[in-house]
Amino acid sequence: MNIAEAPAQPQITRLDDYRAPDYLIDTVSLEFELDASETRVTSKLKMRRNPEGQGGPCILNGEYLTLVSIALDGKTLTGNEYQRTTDTLLLPQVPASFELEIVTLIHPDQNTALEGLYHSGAILCTQCEAEGFRRITYYPDRPDVMAVFTVTLIADAKKWPMLLANGNRQASGEMEDGRHWVRWHDPHPKPSYLFALVAGDLYCQQDQFTTMSGRQVLLEIYVDPENHNKCDHALNSLKQAMRWDEDVYGREYDLDVFMIVAVNDFNMGAMENKGLNIFNAACVLASPETATDADFYTIQSIVGHEYFHNWSGNRVTCRDWFQLSLKEGFTVLRDQQFSADMNSAAVQRIDDVDQLRSMQFAEDAGPMAHPVRPDSYIEISNFYTVTIYEKGAEVVGMLKTLTGPEGFRKGTDLYFSRHDGQAVTTDDFVKAIEDANQLDLTQFKRWYTQAGTPVLIVEAHYDADKQVLELTLRQSCPATPGQPEKQPFVIPVAMGLLSSSGASLPLQLDTETSAVDAETRVLTLTEQSQTFRFIHLTEEPVVSVLRGFSAPVKVKFERDNETLAFLMAHDRDSFNRWDAGQQLLIQIMLRMVEQYQSDKTLDLPEILLDRLQHVLDDQSIDPALVARMLSLPSENYLAAQMTIADVDAIHAVRKYVKQQIAQRLKAGFNTRYQALNQAQVYEFNASQMAQRSLKNVCLGYLMATGDPMQTQRCLKQMKQADNMTDLLAGLRLMVDQPGPEREHALRAFYEQWQHDRQVVDKWLTVQAVSDLPDALFRVKALLKHPAFSMKNPNNVRALIGQFCRNNPVHFHAKDGSGYRFLAEQILLLDKLNPQVAARQLGAFNSWRRYDAERQALMKKSLSDIAGAQDLSADVYEIVNKYLAD
Repeated sequence: MNIAEAPAQPQITRLDDYRAPDYLIDTVSLEFELDASETRVTSKLKMRRNPEGQGGPCILNGEYLTLVSIALDGKTLTGNEYQRTTDTLLLPQVPASFELEIVTLIHPDQNTALEGLYHSGAILCTQCEAEGFRRITYYPDRPDVMAVFTVTLIADAKKWPMLLANGNRQASGEMEDGRHWVRWHDPHPKPSYLFALVAGDLYCQQDQFTTMSGRQVLLEIYVDPENHNKCDHALNSLKQAMRWDEDVYGREYDLDVFMIVAVNDFNMGAMENKGLNIFNAACVLASPETATDADFYTIQSIVGHEYFHNWSGNRVTCRDWFQLSLKEGFTVLRDQQFSADMNSAAVQRIDDVDQLRSMQFAEDAGPMAHPVRPDSYIEISNFYTVTIYEKGAEVVGMLKTLTGPEGFRKGTDLYFSRHDGQAVTTDDFVKAIEDANQLDLTQFKRWYTQAGTPVLIVEAHYDADKQVLELTLRQSCPATPGQPEKQPFVIPVAMGLLSSSGASLPLQLDTETSAVDAETRVLTLTEQSQTFRFIHLTEEPVVSVLRGFSAPVKVKFERDNETLAFLMAHDRDSFNRWDAGQQLLIQIMLRMVEQYQSDKTLDLPEILLDRLQHVLDDQSIDPALVARMLSLPSENYLAAQMTIADVDAIHAVRKYVKQQIAQRLKAGFNTRYQALNQAQVYEFNASQMAQRSLKNVCLGYLMATGDPMQTQRCLKQMKQADNMTDLLAGLRLMVDQPGPEREHALRAFYEQWQHDRQVVDKWLTVQAVSDLPDALFRVKALLKHPAFSMKNPNNVRALIGQFCRNNPVHFHAKDGSGYRFLAEQILLLDKLNPQVAARQLGAFNSWRRYDAERQALMKKSLSDIAGAQDLSADVYEIVNKYLAD
């Protein structure tokens, strides 16, 4: 037996090279003798040759494993009967069907990468997506090999009293040496990436759910004992998600028990392992005292997301990792629909689009741009991206727009029934939608294969004599790495027409005998340019396009400030009202950036102030929508609108605009703050959440006036707050105020909450994004604070990630100190956790959009990373893509 040297350069995996597995597995029997320092794993695989494969040797994946023994049909193999490299085990001769027994040793305590089996606090747990199972035992670790798993867990009964795995509990017992065992069986075939186990001394909160067919399902949430009072919201969210999925998609849960386990050390948000979801503790634990409204909202969404995967990801899974959006894009759409139905649909859509335009559009415009279905990768972990998830959701959402709700439901029903128990592709998903609705979606599939954000160019011409509006829509898509030319997409454009009074006008095309009976209709753009003629319009209409953000595109539509202000006041679509306001702000602020760059006096147009005043005073608008409409575009998003981003000018202008709005509208902000700042028992519901959101937006503007009385008001809110939403809102404002009150607020907050890891992460974040000049100095100091550990992904994201991504004026400091800091941290992280290290590189994504001096400094830091010895494949892939011409 020889272990070959690892290749010097990571290998590229290509979609075109996909071939069916040569061997399939019918059943898997796993036995774990669990211990934090050394765990013994015995696997028994009943395997057979795949008739659709190409034959050849049996090759299993394996990494960081100590091989104890291999037996083929009961016969122990010797070293010359198999071959082993650093990541594979090859059996040159096997029969058509056989049983393979493999014994390995693994070391959870040493696993800082948090893939496979690892130790987190007092818990042993697993993370196997995407390719972590190969760190547990030798196995064909690919999603198209699906098998029925039976798992026996053995451990010290006092140290690890809870032993959990996928499926239903079959049997358990005590052993004479103080250990105990539990056997679990999952009757549904699954790929290895969905395998999970957990061992620990945990508190369990239980409930029950009755499915639509009358079955009783046991619900269990496991947490560290000190968090026993933080499970209610996640449990309620789970029951809401189960009922919603039955009502909206007809999907019923299929096991006797559904379990969620919260762990402190986790690379992602959560994992949908069949029947045993493992969550980052930050995505489960919530109480009014420790979690903000945003936390409650996120937990509800993520609990729903992972539960919905039971069908869209588990029962029907992806054939290979290029199809990742098959499960993730579809499931993100499902969790967005769920959150919209549980809360405010308008605000949900605004927040979804805001994230997409801020993050995914930037990804599409950078060196890591890739299609929703990528065609190659070096490290699959690098492709858990906003393109796969959020843009993937928009693509599925467009299918729903094109087919209508009923047609989409017919398509998803067909998809689930046709492919239950299978590993399939995005083409299979689209084909089900296509077949259920008698559509040809061939052109639509370009959304899966072409990268980049399409540009929708809109031109409107009104002929008063003919009472006709000609609406011309054009599309283009910029070149992206490896794709210089793009073919036209299918773009559904939801639109409406408004009269001068804001009333909806009839929507009748010249090819139709009557107008559609709706305020909004969908035009389908399939060519590079199409013109639509609307008739019987007695006055020139105001055009509202892309209502509800009906396609993930950038819109170029020449509209003056007056038109945008009109739409902000009168558009019938809530999303477009908000978006018109954002476009008005962006248009004004970018002009002011030019004034700032030319040393001209800054001026804020009265039309903006007048419109914001009306929004602030209008009691008929949902306060949550008012809060969004009053919020300024982020500095990062403003930078993305410029050819060469000027971080200093953007920062100065945004600060000036906020101060001017605050001064001019101070009385209105004060009135609404006082009206909303009423004592009430905290509840997580849309009404209260909206009130707190607007109240804290008002407080932010009042603090921007510089009035010392507002600082006292902020401190008073913090002192009286009985919920983390109001307390943290105050701390975020105080951290930008120089002086002893700032230091006292930070110190008092930490002293009160130092025992709560999730709250401490919030404390790290508010300092990381501080507006004050000492931000980087503080971040560096916090790296040495007892509350921070480089081994904990949540700490890294809260401090390093937040500073580098959401504090642009300090990260992009002219001296390059922010860039050097990030490079140093990435190289340290890469030795501990390559996935987390690679994700921090995203702060460099748009490095070519800055001035020459900053580009040179960023390139130097990227080159320093690229030149380091023994880079992980995760970091190697991204940094070299960033540096490629």
